[in-house]
Amino acid sequence: MRDKRNLHLEVQEHIDCFASTDPLKEMSEITADTDTDQAALKWVALAVLHGINFNAENISLRSSVDGTATVVAEYRQSELPSPGGEIGQNVVEVIRKITHFEGEKGQGPLALGVSNDSIEVDVSVERDQDGETVTLKFPKSK
Repeated sequence: MRDKRNLHLEVQEHIDCFASTDPLKEMSEITADTDTDQAALKWVALAVLHGINFNAENISLRSSVDGTATVVAEYRQSELPSPGGEIGQNVVEVIRKITHFEGEKGQGPLALGVSNDSIEVDVSVERDQDGETVTLKFPKSK
């Protein structure tokens, strides 16, 4: 991934850009994106927007060593559209770069502005012999 710009800022810009769209629809079309680095940033933004809009408890992306990616959201157990293998791997890389998580595990907050408000999402990354999992845990609604 190229480091020309601040990845956190780029995710923020995607959140602003897609705030009034249907994140689930956009997520289902992301595999067609040819710039997989930008698609990974876009996917993170869409996952955050979807989590906010549908009161998700958490959203996890699993990028496996076999090149597949799966996504599961918990508010009710359901599978979200996968960004595809290459974009899924880039999502993990984007989260690791934004949060500066290195090694097998990492966990911490990620503050993001959404419209005229902000949200703090708890992010965790875990690597094992089969792949990596990124989980975005959303705060409880008030």
